[in-house]
Amino acid sequence: MTDRPIEIKDLHVGYKTYRGTSKVLNGVHLTVDVGEKIGIIGESGCGKTTTMKTILQILPTNAVIQEGEVHFRSKDVLRMSKNELNELRRKHMAMIFQDPTAALNPVFKIETQLIDIIKSSEEYEGKKKEDFRAKCIRLLKEVALPDPERVLDSYPFQLSGGMRQRVCIAMALATPRYLLIADEPTTNLDVTIQDQVLLLIENIVEKRKLSVILISQALGAVKGFVDKVYVMYAGSTVEVAETKELFSNPLHPYARGLLESTPKLTGGGFSEGIKGRVPDYIDPPSGCRFHPRCNQVLSRCEKEKPPFIDIVRNHGVACWLYHKK
Repeated sequence: MTDRPIEIKDLHVGYKTYRGTSKVLNGVHLTVDVGEKIGIIGESGCGKTTTMKTILQILPTNAVIQEGEVHFRSKDVLRMSKNELNELRRKHMAMIFQDPTAALNPVFKIETQLIDIIKSSEEYEGKKKEDFRAKCIRLLKEVALPDPERVLDSYPFQLSGGMRQRVCIAMALATPRYLLIADEPTTNLDVTIQDQVLLLIENIVEKRKLSVILISQALGAVKGFVDKVYVMYAGSTVEVAETKELFSNPLHPYARGLLESTPKLTGGGFSEGIKGRVPDYIDPPSGCRFHPRCNQVLSRCEKEKPPFIDIVRNHGVACWLYHKK
């Protein structure tokens, strides 16, 4: 038995479309220990959000979980009843979504939406409306929102993007949690606000001793926040390492390409980036899914999917370049 907040083994997920069933997740492995902060990086469309939605079981109706395991503190999430899943979402896990506008209901005031979340996870018999409003104000102050009384009486469209995202963070942390999932929480925010939101999340996480999964394409944010990084490409985990080790010594050609594509303050011209694009999941490449874009491709890469191996302690990679002949 383990108390790990999350352990994913060989997860395969697809989507039914008019062209057939896509094969998006292709054997994802991921673990999060108690109090650990991990980051997931990769291009758009690599399966990062699908993985997180599978954890919370909030996939769209056309999704198909083909095989694999998702465990929360030794309990199989994929086999949970509806009541067990509701309990999981209300009290144990929370997710901050990319788009705060889509995450908030436009026809209800912020106070109504916050109180609904608090009531769903607390015993509220005998409590007055003033008690809930007072807790809402404390939550909004915790996420550094000025004039929380006005925010509570506002509709989402009356708030800026940064304020809406802070409200979403307050909702995610309205009750005690084991795991916080932040899915590119700064994507739709101004550059001047992004650092503030990430710093806010980091401070709250440290204060509450939460386990965190941060999905981000802002590699600088990942580097300064998480303990360990997972690199995903086309539905597969291609490299895992402690943050400092990954950024100083990336092994997989895709991971190196990602890091080399990041603009540098010192200048030095523009990177060529990674040629090509994420594959069509209806008919993905055989073998290693990265081989059509790889500049170090071997004949074996086109036929066989490379198994994941540990190169050094806490640094593993799925690439034929590191297997003995």
